[in-house]
Amino acid sequence: MSAAPVRKVVIVGGGTAGWMAAAALTRIMGDLPGFSVTLVESEAIGTVGVGEATIPQIIGFNRMLGIDEMHFMRETRATYKLGIEFVDWLRPGHAYVHPFGSFGLDMLGIEFQHFYLRGRELGETDPIDAYSIAAMAGKAGRFFWPQAENPKSPMSKLSYAFQFDAGRYARFLRTMSEAAGARRIEGKIVDVGQDSETGFVSHVELEGGRTVEGELFIDCSGFRSMLLGQTMDVAFNDWSKWLPCDSAVAIPCELGGRNEPLTRATARPAGWQWRIPLQHRLGNGHVFSSAHIERDAATDVLLANLDGKPLSDPNQLSFTAGHRSRFWEKNVVALGLAAGFLEPLESTSIHLVQSSIARLLALFPDTRFNEVEIARFNMETLREYSDIRDFLVLHYRASERDDSEFWRYCRNLDAPGGLSEKIDMFRSSGRIFRENNELFTEASWLSVLLSQGIHPENYHPAACMLDTDETRTRLRHIRDVIAQTAGQLPTQDDFLREQGGAIAPADLLQA
Repeated sequence: MSAAPVRKVVIVGGGTAGWMAAAALTRIMGDLPGFSVTLVESEAIGTVGVGEATIPQIIGFNRMLGIDEMHFMRETRATYKLGIEFVDWLRPGHAYVHPFGSFGLDMLGIEFQHFYLRGRELGETDPIDAYSIAAMAGKAGRFFWPQAENPKSPMSKLSYAFQFDAGRYARFLRTMSEAAGARRIEGKIVDVGQDSETGFVSHVELEGGRTVEGELFIDCSGFRSMLLGQTMDVAFNDWSKWLPCDSAVAIPCELGGRNEPLTRATARPAGWQWRIPLQHRLGNGHVFSSAHIERDAATDVLLANLDGKPLSDPNQLSFTAGHRSRFWEKNVVALGLAAGFLEPLESTSIHLVQSSIARLLALFPDTRFNEVEIARFNMETLREYSDIRDFLVLHYRASERDDSEFWRYCRNLDAPGGLSEKIDMFRSSGRIFRENNELFTEASWLSVLLSQGIHPENYHPAACMLDTDETRTRLRHIRDVIAQTAGQLPTQDDFLREQGGAIAPADLLQA
């Protein structure tokens, strides 16, 4: 006879991670008889938000929850995102977009990049951005939904994500979760109880003596990692030798500058600066290495490069890149910052929460907490963290910058093995292989590898099966169709107004 399913889930900590977990659990598991979700958080303990941008997987998460997109856009002050613009990463004055979606068209049974490389050899000088509808629409400030039903249109190749106010998103999900039966308890946790024989967490104790019991505990306590790190004593694996940035300063400001459905990451002498446009304000931050710049100087760099008037005092953050050696230990699963931290260069923070929730639901335990499922969860989560780490390191290592000690350090990083193999393969032949269904697609790798100056020495022999004129004609046609299509799309502002996702004018005053 099978063991009893877990029915009492306790989430420690709110914020984006906690309420994403509560919303998903009540949605998927809520009809299980006797199932309950209790979230414990304290208003006295702030949440950390180092970015408000997402990647396309958030679309599936929101749809799974049954969220109406336009309602979501209004409530979270969201804008659309078609990719990330990287400024000054290869060298000062250089910029490119890492877009969502694919490039060009595959031809003769091989990937488009081989024909692009052949075209460059023939004198075609347009950057790879010109072959992406997401990049061209993003730079033009335009947006429309993908058109999967029309495979001959460039719009069938488009993907998108959101930029939103993370605090408002957490409150939005809290409302949904509580309506679906989740219970929130206000209180500061002062002690964690464990079973004396198994070491499993049995309850958390709040100020005033109240206890909250559970069977499965989800640690969303941020960098403190109260359950997994402090109580379970699960070690932290430090990745700062590959990702040396260990600090950030963040500040919102008034709207200003270009209004595009793109996140911007601008390289600075000791790190990089993010710019995330929402409907009512801009989110800004400077991620930096404290070994290469003082905190006050880093704050000055940020404040000197805002597009609008600051709306609050700077928020200072410190962190270490890396992860807990296990993400699920006994009956504790960590999400978000409690599990690990990878800087938000590619907007993966919320995705890591989302993917871990999906993995937990797929491996949802019974009261035996079988080690086979736990080991699978830990293996897949570690693989995802490692894959993302490698992609982030690529941005730093593939740079021509030598104008500061920080960039000289980054250029000489000893790349992780998986990254070295990808670089060597691409440099040799223009080929890219996606391993184990990793998060970033071949198109993502192509965008960053090419745009950051890694030039293949060769390409697939089949690309020579088209003669010179035919190759150039096809490439020109693809560029022209993409440019024309992008130019016909509505601006993002017009699209939001027409579809009902724009906030009321009075809300523009609410930061």
